[in-house]
Amino acid sequence: MTYAAKALTQGRELIAFRIGDQEFCVNIMSVREIRGWTPVTPMPHAPHYVLGILNLRGAVLPIIDLSLRLGMKPAEPTVRHVIIVAQVGAKMVGLLVDAVSDILTVTDENVQATPDIANELEKNYARGILAIEGRMICMIELESLFPQIESEAA
Repeated sequence: MTYAAKALTQGRELIAFRIGDQEFCVNIMSVREIRGWTPVTPMPHAPHYVLGILNLRGAVLPIIDLSLRLGMKPAEPTVRHVIIVAQVGAKMVGLLVDAVSDILTVTDENVQATPDIANELEKNYARGILAIEGRMICMIELESLFPQIESEAA
């Protein structure tokens, strides 16, 4: 069996995380590290969902309140929050979430279509819904959630 066929049979891996009482997930291949919350330096004139910047081993990393970006209420970061450092296009960003909950291995059969009641923003970034073990987990496509980062990288 070839590596590609084996990967397809085994499925793809996703990192699941919580924001409030909802669960989301992203492709594990875009995640570079997961670190605890660290206060950030605010940036003037940044989009409302950008909390500020963080020096990560010499690289300046924008930290995004993912709950605000998804249209939810703003996070109030505590020591329990985590930052998922992710690659979006050619740039790195930090995504503030409440907690990382799981590493999931899924196949296409596990992914259900996003409901028709979703608004246009949700349809753009939500790649599907996972119904696993009584949980509903929204799959997020980071490149679609942050198209300006993708276009800046081009």
